[in-house]
Amino acid sequence: MYKISDDSALVTTADFITPPVNDPYVFGQIAAANSLSDIYAMGGRPLTCLNLVCFPPDKLEADVLNQIVAGALQKITEAGAVLAGGHTVEDDEPKFGLSVTGLVHPDKYWANSGARIGDLLILTKPVGSGVLFNANLKNWVSEKAMAECIETICDLNDRVVTVAQNFTVHGATDVTGFGLAGHGYEVAKASNVCLEIEVNKIPMMSEALEMYKKGMNTGVNAFNQDLVAGKHRFVIELPEWHREIVFDPQTSGGLLLSVPEEQAQDFCRELIQVGYPNTSIIGRVTPKQEPYYLVFT
Repeated sequence: MYKISDDSALVTTADFITPPVNDPYVFGQIAAANSLSDIYAMGGRPLTCLNLVCFPPDKLEADVLNQIVAGALQKITEAGAVLAGGHTVEDDEPKFGLSVTGLVHPDKYWANSGARIGDLLILTKPVGSGVLFNANLKNWVSEKAMAECIETICDLNDRVVTVAQNFTVHGATDVTGFGLAGHGYEVAKASNVCLEIEVNKIPMMSEALEMYKKGMNTGVNAFNQDLVAGKHRFVIELPEWHREIVFDPQTSGGLLLSVPEEQAQDFCRELIQVGYPNTSIIGRVTPKQEPYYLVFT
């Protein structure tokens, strides 16, 4: 955060991803939503965006890149921001994302270090996109479940910031590549607390858990488990395949919010009303339970 006045500060971020889908327009939408989410996770509003492009011109037609940018522009415009330019380099495979600059009130900036003991934890989107994308490569996922997954990750987290103006957010993060466990760990460690998360209250995308039960996984789950090795424990008895869902890497996932207990129910209800139907209270913030920062109950 860079404070420019008593009521304004700049926040900036950059992110890009490889294509999780074959449709270039949808890829652009997903990549843009994913990049914009970092600004929303700080309580800000995006202002300007720069394209970050890696593209193989000897393998793909220029129109593919045009479609990617068109999809991204649709989401940028929806967010109320502008596309101010960008940079392209040649690469062996396409990658796309945005560098985003946004605006936030200095007193309403959300850090991942602000979670307080007694807070409840709200998650605004279901998890499971990582395993669904992998399973879809083998045609294991139904068209309906895949369509719902794509609709969810294309959805901006902008309305969370709008609703939050009426509530208090002590700490926040978006849930992306490190999964719920990895990003939850970042919040807990930065805040020097423990997050107690009720596994059965975690919203999950349709068929995601089924894919893990069938033996599907991602190449990132093991890394995410290593990230929190020795820092988490499961109190609830679950088969290994069920535990994998908390390590599932998300693309353009929801926001994990640490909010005062007395506000959580109303906050959750309003988020559902503005179009985040899977919003759930998934746990609470407790004193750190050495050596654990995460406890799954």
